Amino acid sequence: MNASFLNALGVVCSLGTGKPAVAEALFAGAEHGLHREDGWIPGHVPPLGAVRAPLPAIPEPLTATRDNRCNRLLLAAAREIETEIRAAVAAHGSARVGVVLGTSTGGIEEATHGLAACRQHGTWPADYRYAHQELAGPAEFLAEWLDLAGPCYAISTACTAGARALISAQRLLRADLCDAVICGGVDTLARLPLNGFHALGAMDSARCNPFSRERRGIHIGEGAALFLMTREHGPVQLLGAGASSDAYHMSSPDPDGLGARQAMGAALAQAGLEPAHIDYLNLHGTATMHNDAMEAQAVAALFPHGVPCSSTKPLTGHTLAAAGALEAAFCWLSLRDGRLPPQLWDGMSDPALPALRFVETGARLPDDKPRRLMSSSFAFGGNNACLILGDAA
Repeated sequence: MNASFLNALGVVCSLGTGKPAVAEALFAGAEHGLHREDGWIPGHVPPLGAVRAPLPAIPEPLTATRDNRCNRLLLAAAREIETEIRAAVAAHGSARVGVVLGTSTGGIEEATHGLAACRQHGTWPADYRYAHQELAGPAEFLAEWLDLAGPCYAISTACTAGARALISAQRLLRADLCDAVICGGVDTLARLPLNGFHALGAMDSARCNPFSRERRGIHIGEGAALFLMTREHGPVQLLGAGASSDAYHMSSPDPDGLGARQAMGAALAQAGLEPAHIDYLNLHGTATMHNDAMEAQAVAALFPHGVPCSSTKPLTGHTLAAAGALEAAFCWLSLRDGRLPPQLWDGMSDPALPALRFVETGARLPDDKPRRLMSSSFAFGGNNACLILGDAA
């Protein structure tokens, strides 16, 4: 099979904008990414991972149809690698460059404001655009901005969507439908999902605390992570990818983690690796009771001798459909810098869960052998995805 290389990365999240700022905060375990935000959930002021930096304006003539916060987050990530993207378009032609993005919110926050105005005044506001709430909107925006004619679509499988976008991009390259694919995930804070998670009782009122016996649930963040995936040799390779759908329950995972293990095992098989070859695992680690219990069981079964691991959601919040791509980006940064993101938690282990080998601040990757990093994502409906990134051979 043709190899797939992740040759450029653009990233923005609550930790910062651009690779240098994000990496500095990530590896230090910085806590500045979360702040209590009022006005999202009536009667509650939860900590959220909002991007506070100014975002770029949507360029003309797309302002009239594509101007929403989700697309501005996406543009911030794309601007960081615009030179590499445009070079790929020049080299391969616009019809051979694709776009595959994971998203769930898109411009639904702007659509929500439009609906509220319509209900109050009986007419849609002048700036309302139905296209804001269409799931394909962010992918179409990128293709329009870059004048691309290759495959262009969005994936919306909740919290695995960003990871599945990379899996789909790899397939487009291997099927020879594209020579380069812009792939990743983007999601923004929005009232609809925030109030939905609150109604489920899944949100912690404080910073989330993955795998602790005191864990109380997630908090939500926003962000975008974009890769340029090609067959051209580069420093980071997508070595393997796996996915499964156990369909155990609409919102709860299989408690034994069978679907999670299946996805991780498929990624290892595609990469031709054994569990002992993995140097670090980025956990899904939402700090909900069911996810952490399932994931701890799955990890302990697959890695009986342990593996260095951490959940980065206490740093960024759960960025929903962007999470799989954002956490793959963290693995990309780890391979580049040789450092690992620490587990930020209270250290109070849950005696009901298998013990995991959590990364501490300052931990580094080995430098005397090829490094292999795994990132797992799990979603509602029993949808599971796993990526393995590594040093290119």
